[in-house]
Amino acid sequence: MSTSITVNREFIVERENLRNSKFVDSPLPDAASLPAGQVLMRIDRFAFTSNNVTYAAFGKAMSYWNFFPAPDGWGKIPVWGFAEVVASTHDEVKVGARFYGYYPMSSHVVLQPSRCGEHGFTDAAEHRQPMHALYNQYLRTSSDPAYTADSEDQQVLLRPLFITSFMIDDFLADNDFFGARTVLLSSASSKTAYGTAFMLSQRGKDIEVIGLTSAANVAFVERLGCYSKAVTYEQIATLPNHEPVVYVDMAGNGKLRSSLHHHYQDNMKYSCAVGGTHWDELGGGANLPGARPALFFAPAQIKKRMGDWGPGGVQKKLAQAWQQLMVPVLDPASGWMHVVHGTGPQDVQQVYLQMLDGGTRPEEGHVLTLARD
Repeated sequence: MSTSITVNREFIVERENLRNSKFVDSPLPDAASLPAGQVLMRIDRFAFTSNNVTYAAFGKAMSYWNFFPAPDGWGKIPVWGFAEVVASTHDEVKVGARFYGYYPMSSHVVLQPSRCGEHGFTDAAEHRQPMHALYNQYLRTSSDPAYTADSEDQQVLLRPLFITSFMIDDFLADNDFFGARTVLLSSASSKTAYGTAFMLSQRGKDIEVIGLTSAANVAFVERLGCYSKAVTYEQIATLPNHEPVVYVDMAGNGKLRSSLHHHYQDNMKYSCAVGGTHWDELGGGANLPGARPALFFAPAQIKKRMGDWGPGGVQKKLAQAWQQLMVPVLDPASGWMHVVHGTGPQDVQQVYLQMLDGGTRPEEGHVLTLARD
């Protein structure tokens, strides 16, 4: 077995107190002890972004804790990454195959492939079946049209977020922006907000995209080049409120949501929560002026578009949009993202706590591994 460690090292957090976390080790199975039809995968790299804080913040409400079982009271935060098969008792998934998908914050994971094909497989573990199939799919890098070996970092950092960004933009357009032509995005420096703003900016000057951010991140948001303007949270009251607007809440900050709804009143035509960057300030949306806040769930729009666009339609349009996004991201002259690699428990713990406290720099993208010390 080609692996530098002999145990599975896992990072788990206390569900009711996200600041409390620990690492647990367990013996790795080998091919002889691996149950029939399963694979052991070494998770070589995974991204940790504000999106993963959202997974933890909504772990119970959205069943994110259910993907990878943990001891009572504890949870494994799902992450997107790349892993290689290091032991297999499944005829169609060979040792050495590499897959992009949804993993725990661990050095290794055991999966149960089903519906195997040229492009990958679906995890058939019984406890995962109630969750949306999108999260249970593992894409084989050798046949993935979006994969390039030299952009794995950018893929784990942006690809899962960009799916959400793409579907937010599509959902709003599908609903004619609910009669508005101004879109407000909170946590404008976040990668999901950036992807959304990028897609909205491709629609031309008909749509105004206002990025709401902290004073410290205004210059960064302006530098991204896809927002009509950047506005600090303290400046919300200065925004004109006589025209209809749509609010896409990437922050999950209840006070901010309330301020915006009271500022725009009935001109708040649509309001949705996407993320929980401000995970400790999540609040309800009851009894607010304007449209009642909703929770945006990208898989629901994906399902609709699969019906609208036919087989392969979503993947084709998403791939085209992804290629557009990669042009500015990978351009050395205009690229804004600095990839920061972390290895081992100390780096993982440090990035996790920094992300909880909002202490990471917006231009940084953290790519981590527990498969090496």
